[in-house]
Amino acid sequence: MARFDIVGQLGSLRRYARSLTRDGADAEDLVHDALVRAYERRSTFRPGGNLRAWLLAIVHNIFIDGMRARRSEAARIEQAGQLANISTPAPQDHSVRLSQVREAFLTLPEEQRSALHLVAIEGLSYAQAAEVSGVPLGTLMSRIGRARAALREMEEGASARGKNHLRIVGVEP
Repeated sequence: MARFDIVGQLGSLRRYARSLTRDGADAEDLVHDALVRAYERRSTFRPGGNLRAWLLAIVHNIFIDGMRARRSEAARIEQAGQLANISTPAPQDHSVRLSQVREAFLTLPEEQRSALHLVAIEGLSYAQAAEVSGVPLGTLMSRIGRARAALREMEEGASARGKNHLRIVGVEP
């Protein structure tokens, strides 16, 4: 079998793993495990198939396997997400906004976060994202719709409470 080049896929694999795990170290471990599994099972890759989708599916499946095997790890990941709130917000408006969007994204349920990440960040088609996730196309579309609605609701809820999402330096509230 000819060698296939995965170096060009590392960015996608790392971003997707980070989206799933919400932790940089766990994401790197997940990518490592996926690459080991891909190497071990390289004979199952269909010649002419989509390498990126195949690798992302491996990342997804290892993540799901880990979640099923270690339910207690979810509590540790949740604590890590709460520590992010302790950090000092960046003074630049765009950095603050990006932090707010990231925080809202990370509060989404795993299924919605995963589906939205594959389509919005990795640029996969709905069909490819459904294949990577191992769910029917309609299920994936529903998850994306719910994720987008939840993000809109968070945005509108904050506006209705009179809170500005962007902190404008030098302006009194």
